[in-house]
Parts: sequence; C-alpha cells; structure tokens
Amino acid sequence: MLPSIFLLLAPLSRASLLNSRSNPSTLALSSQALNHTRLFSATPSPLVTLMQVLRGCRVPQRARKPVSPAMVNRPQMKGVCLKVGITKPKKPNSGERKTARVRLSSGRTITAYISGEG
Repeated sequence: MLPSIFLLLAPLSRASLLNSRSNPSTLALSSQALNHTRLFSATPSPLVTLMQVLRGCRVPQRARKPVSPAMVNRPQMKGVCLKVGITKPKKPNSGERKTARVRLSSGRTITAYISGEG
C-alpha cells in the first residue's frame, strides 16, 4: 500500500513519507499534501511554456480578399496579352492550366487564367 500512496502524493510530502516508514502510525496526510492534490477536471491545467511566452500571443490569420486587387470596383478591364503559357499545379493535383500574362489598361501586369481552353 505504501508505493501507491507514495505516487499519489505531491513531491513536497515525499520526505515526510520516507521518514515515516520506520513508524507506520505517523502515515497521516499533511496539510501540504492535501493542498497540492489534483483538481477533478478532464483537462490539464493551462501551463505556458517558455517558447510560448517568447513568441507572444496568437495572431489571427488575415481574411482572404474576395476580389482581385488589380480589378477593384471594375468587373471587366481591357488588357494586352503579353505571353500565353501552360502552368502545372502543385503536387497532389495534375493537369495543365492555360494562363496568360496580361498588361491591363491601368498599367498593372497580372497572370490571368484562360477558362474553357483545353
């Protein structure tokens, strides 16, 4: 029975347990051991690591813009096609996407997707 009590008590009361092995009548729980027992909770207590303190608080991600920044408040815009090419997507996807490099009438150069091709 002594090893199970030894594991359940807080580290502060280990010395008192080691001293009480010779006299079993002094095996009463001290007030320090009662104050350091775990609370009845399913989640652990929120302890912060040093790296979390150094990095700071969590910063939320910025919201994605619903429209292209080159086409602000304009549904259509004139442009000159500079270069037509094929773009391959990243690893899990496959296919050849037809794209064009376009200089808009506003002076900005963008990469546009040619829908319905190929």
